[in-house]
Amino acid sequence: MKDDIHSSTIVGWREWVTLPGIGVSWIKAKLDTGARSSALHAFDIEELAGGDRVRFSVRPWQRSEEDIVEVECAVHDRRTVRSSSGHTEERIVVLLEIEIFGRTVTAETTLSNRDQMGFRMLIGREALRQGFIVDPGESFVAGRAPRGVRRRNRGRE
Repeated sequence: MKDDIHSSTIVGWREWVTLPGIGVSWIKAKLDTGARSSALHAFDIEELAGGDRVRFSVRPWQRSEEDIVEVECAVHDRRTVRSSSGHTEERIVVLLEIEIFGRTVTAETTLSNRDQMGFRMLIGREALRQGFIVDPGESFVAGRAPRGVRRRNRGRE
C-alpha cells in the first residue's frame, strides 16, 4: 500500500482532463472520491444493435453549444445509480480513456444528463485508484486548459 502512495500523482478536486478515445480534447472534471464510478454529460443517447452499442453526444462546454462530439461505442454495463439527491436511475456504462496529468486510465463511465450540474464530468474513485491522490485543497494541479478553451467553457469567445 505504501508503495502505491509513493507512485501516485497528486491532483486537485477539479482538473482539466482529456478524453482521447472519443475526441474530447478538454473538459473540466470534478474528482470525487465519494462517487464509485465516473459520469459524463451525454445527450441524444440511443441504444444500437440490440443494446450492445450506444450512440450519444457530448457537449464539453458548460455554456456553449460549440465543439459537440458524437460518439458511438460498446455498452460495457448497465447500472442503477443513486444521485447525491437520493434519486435512482438506470444508466448505461461505457469504458472511456481519461487523461489526467499526462497519465491515461480507463474508467467505467455512466452516461447522464448533467446540464444542472456544475461539471460536465465527474471522475469517481474507481478511476482515481489507478494512481491518483486527490488533495481537496487544490484545483488544477495538472494545469489549466488554454485561455481560449476556458473562455469557450464560460460561453465567451
